[in-house]
Amino acid sequence: MPAQVYKKELVKGPYDAIMIGSGIGGLSCAALMAREGKKVLIIERHYVAGGYTHTFTRKGYEWDVGVHYVGEVHRENSVLRRVLDVISDNNLKWAYMPEVYDKVFFGDECYEYVAGAKRMKEKLYSYFPNEKAAIDGYFDAVYEAAGAAKGFFGEKALPSAIAAVAGPFMRRGFLKYANQTTDQVLRSLTSNQKLIGLLSAQYGDYGLPPKQSSFAIHAMVAKHYFDGGNYPVGGSGSIAETIIPVIESAGGTVLIKNGVKKVIVKNGKATGVELDNGDIIESPMVISDAGVVNTFGPLLDEPTQEQFKLKEKLTKVNPSLAHIGLYIGFKKTSEELGLSPANLWIYPGYDHDESMANYVKNPDGPLPVTYISFPSTKDPTWNERFKNRSTIEIVGFTPYEWFKKWEGTKWLKRGDDYKEFKERLSNRLLDNLYHYVPQVKGQIDYYELSTPLSTQHFCNYQKGEIYGIDHTPERFNLKWLKPQTPVKGLYLTGQDVASVGLTGALFGGVLTASAILKKNVVMEVMKS
Repeated sequence: MPAQVYKKELVKGPYDAIMIGSGIGGLSCAALMAREGKKVLIIERHYVAGGYTHTFTRKGYEWDVGVHYVGEVHRENSVLRRVLDVISDNNLKWAYMPEVYDKVFFGDECYEYVAGAKRMKEKLYSYFPNEKAAIDGYFDAVYEAAGAAKGFFGEKALPSAIAAVAGPFMRRGFLKYANQTTDQVLRSLTSNQKLIGLLSAQYGDYGLPPKQSSFAIHAMVAKHYFDGGNYPVGGSGSIAETIIPVIESAGGTVLIKNGVKKVIVKNGKATGVELDNGDIIESPMVISDAGVVNTFGPLLDEPTQEQFKLKEKLTKVNPSLAHIGLYIGFKKTSEELGLSPANLWIYPGYDHDESMANYVKNPDGPLPVTYISFPSTKDPTWNERFKNRSTIEIVGFTPYEWFKKWEGTKWLKRGDDYKEFKERLSNRLLDNLYHYVPQVKGQIDYYELSTPLSTQHFCNYQKGEIYGIDHTPERFNLKWLKPQTPVKGLYLTGQDVASVGLTGALFGGVLTASAILKKNVVMEVMKS
């Protein structure tokens, strides 16, 4: 049964836990708990479940909002694939993308990211024949940093007493790289700005340019795609669709179109939630997939925030970048338009930090990054589901401050000046599309732009951030950023517990399930 619109009579407790939000972190945690017989109620404010894995439809078209490609799941024995198989009861399927899965443009200079670490190395050698030592050193650093992540994140799920003893040893190897920026590590290997620009070209997958991002997040994302990309068969909406039945099999429920207003805390313990409509639901455990800023902020009353010094903790984190997304539909097939699955990354120059800084200072200057995805070419079931149609998605970053003047306005009722601003931004993204995919000019049937206010409205991120909190070196040194919170019975899950993207958020769910169930969930999944 799919997620149901909230009605009080559908709440059939008692529940072992209430989950706030239905992103992949919440879904994975709830499904893993369901496998242990735990009954979880998921409350989602959006009109569709899935968080950033959901899709939406307009005018006979369908688009993703967050899942454009996923690494490693084509390997059936990878940890990621095994976890996804378990939480979907083997019903979630994947389509492997072609060997060239990303194309990177700096102006009109084009570079290809190819599947297979060895092939990618050879490709980089061909582009930079005098930089072989630097390229080899880069791959070594990525493997070492990503390999150390297991211990670092595993420590987060341990009981406090054990973590206090084992933590320093489990964290050490990872922090060696996490405490350096991406730029610092790359410049220790080479001074070639073109090579640095290319190696860090996927920074849009984690939202911070090289001088601001931790090398640890860069390494995890880079390694994740070394063996290529994959796309969920049936579109990214199939992710929630295949996981929800597993949650329901243990008596769990997924309810949409009603959010959580407050976590109820009595005597320092979470005892339930109050919903937006005033309903109160009790439970001995509350798990939040709403992000640490929302959880330690508006979801808790001031006495609780003061008792556990939560506002002080929130001064240590910053929201990630906000984004705009342009969703485009064509009344022609991908084949007729000559579209291919490879994602396009488009940059005005090789210095990503400089490009971002220039854009913030001068909004009319070159866009710092334009990401173009072709979902209708990636899903093998697309032509069955949407005959004679195709879609393109374009993503770009934007300062949230550009949209503050419309704060407090309602979705679809923000005024003509808002519509005009959106149209200006849409046309800028379309100009880039027409330059790099010229055959689609004049072929568009429909398009619409989402803004940080759309993200704020649907996902409840206060500044429209796409990746939770920033992945800076400082973020990885916050020991309290883990599933257990100071409030008894209140847990965090999702990307703020682990890291960015579907994989990071999913493993945030795995860590939270491990902490709650007091067992190594990954080990059990791999043995199953």
